[in-house]
Amino acid sequence: MILDTCALLWLASGSKKLSRPTLRKIGDASVVYVSAISGFEIAIKVAKGKLKLPVPARDWFERVAAHHGITVLPLGLAECIAAAELPPIHNDPCDRFIIATAVLHKLTVVTADEQFENYGVPVII
Repeated sequence: MILDTCALLWLASGSKKLSRPTLRKIGDASVVYVSAISGFEIAIKVAKGKLKLPVPARDWFERVAAHHGITVLPLGLAECIAAAELPPIHNDPCDRFIIATAVLHKLTVVTADEQFENYGVPVII
């Protein structure tokens, strides 16, 4: 399973946007991943003043990943090429990297973004 950026933020903040069944699935998963692109996306939001964090973005990201036992998947050449080759359904480049990562690694995505399903990836909302 892989969390999209919003799901990571919701998990970290204890938001009710993640349902109890979804939280249970996250807790029961043998491995929970997040794409390195989520670190980029969070840092950009902080830089633009759209997101406030108690510590610098890098520290926040590393602490949240460690606290929740999340493994960060790097963006390699395969993920980058796959993201570029996806059909033009979703225009957000960060989400395209997450979708490509999910496709390549055969992962279910925790997301509220309905566009993800259009790529044939399993989704948990």
